[in-house]
Amino acid sequence: MKKTMFTAVLLAAAFASAALWAQSAPITANDFNERGFVYFDNGDYDRAIADFTQAMRLDPNDADIYFYRGATYDSKGDYDRAIADYTQAIRLNPNFAFAYSNRAAAYNSKGDLDRAIADCTQAIRLDPNFVNAYINRGAVYNSKGDYDRAIADYTQVIRLDPNFASAYNNRGAAYNGKGDYDRAIADCTQAIRLDPNFENPCRHRAFAYMQKGNFTQARTDVNRALQINPNYQSAKDLDAELKRRGY
Repeated sequence: MKKTMFTAVLLAAAFASAALWAQSAPITANDFNERGFVYFDNGDYDRAIADFTQAMRLDPNDADIYFYRGATYDSKGDYDRAIADYTQAIRLNPNFAFAYSNRAAAYNSKGDLDRAIADCTQAIRLDPNFVNAYINRGAVYNSKGDYDRAIADYTQVIRLDPNFASAYNNRGAAYNGKGDYDRAIADCTQAIRLDPNFENPCRHRAFAYMQKGNFTQARTDVNRALQINPNYQSAKDLDAELKRRGY
């Protein structure tokens, strides 16, 4: 299933440049980093953490290494250790917008929504065009039921990246929260145009159609969501509700 983007900004940009390590044993901090990137990409998080830890021993003042290890802990669901590493990265580099954004994601995963908002806001101060920080903050506002602020953040994302399907999906979900089903349908439709295999907007649009009494279209969208992802629990719940109503 696609995530709504409040999941942590991981290591894609850094890892994309990492080459497979040489056959000889790693010696420098960069050697351990590069091998850690490969382990991370292969889902071997424990080995990645071990290599990033060794890189830290060799270069303890490199903020990026703490960021890499924090993102790996994030991927394991170990949010306390992730937060500790992001915090150290910020101590070493107070202008590290990605570290603030990732720490926000970890705080959000722990349910500490106010700290998550504060970190996203700081990331945006450091980089006013940081798309993921707006996405992350919008998701926290949505969790708090502050749909207007969530919509404002997703709208800014769309201004910065008009082809970002998740931003339309998330804004559509926020419009659903406000009961503005026509706008929800419009945003989800655009998300589906941009990414036809994205199950979330199919489910959100189905909900909006159901609230408007268009059960036939709701059934079509739920079926589409479950065809894309048969294990999508939210769509399965909506499927059961439509069946209860005879659709």
